[in-house]
Amino acid sequence: LDYIKNRIYAAAISAGRNPKNITLIAITKAFPVDIWEQALNVNLTIIGESRIKEAEKKLANFSKKNKIELHCIGHLQTNKTRKAINIFDVIQTVDTINLAEKMERICNENKKKQSIYLQINTGADPKKHGILANKALLVAKEVTKMEHLILEGIMTIPPQDLPIMELRSVYRKTREIRDKIGEKINNDCKNISMGMSNDYEIAISEGATHIRIGSGLFGPRPQ
Repeated sequence: LDYIKNRIYAAAISAGRNPKNITLIAITKAFPVDIWEQALNVNLTIIGESRIKEAEKKLANFSKKNKIELHCIGHLQTNKTRKAINIFDVIQTVDTINLAEKMERICNENKKKQSIYLQINTGADPKKHGILANKALLVAKEVTKMEHLILEGIMTIPPQDLPIMELRSVYRKTREIRDKIGEKINNDCKNISMGMSNDYEIAISEGATHIRIGSGLFGPRPQ
């Protein structure tokens, strides 16, 4: 953790940014149920999980939910929407208007406001979920009309094994999308979740506000 914090600090300073504006999300998917306790013991309070069933199991064994902020960072199937809204403080993977509309209906029933990010497939990777870059503003506009959804930011997962310059370009385009949404549509949309254990310094240099680190913190993910 200290090693990563030092590299975050150096990457932010090098990019002319304030290191305090970078939030580390500890990605605990596939790790044992006591991993949240371990994370909390070293003041990692923002936790990311991918699967509903796994998050439910960890919640059942964890008594300090009010001390963490739990982010959904995995693809959300519409039939799991209600459970996701019950479990997660922030859902980062809203990737269709249909999903947003279903979330809005459920939140209306539950009298709940749900913080969300739009997942943008900036790299146009056919293997990845997400809204294509040229549709991002349209979706942001529709979502902004939904009174129970709070559009806090956008997230992206780039194609695997991109050369550094192409990866940099994907991250830069993602930041530009956030800028346009913030300027033209919704000035609450401030966050950019991008960058993982192997490329978070590049993401920080291109404007990431939230980086998602799992194996860099906890070691190789159990199979």
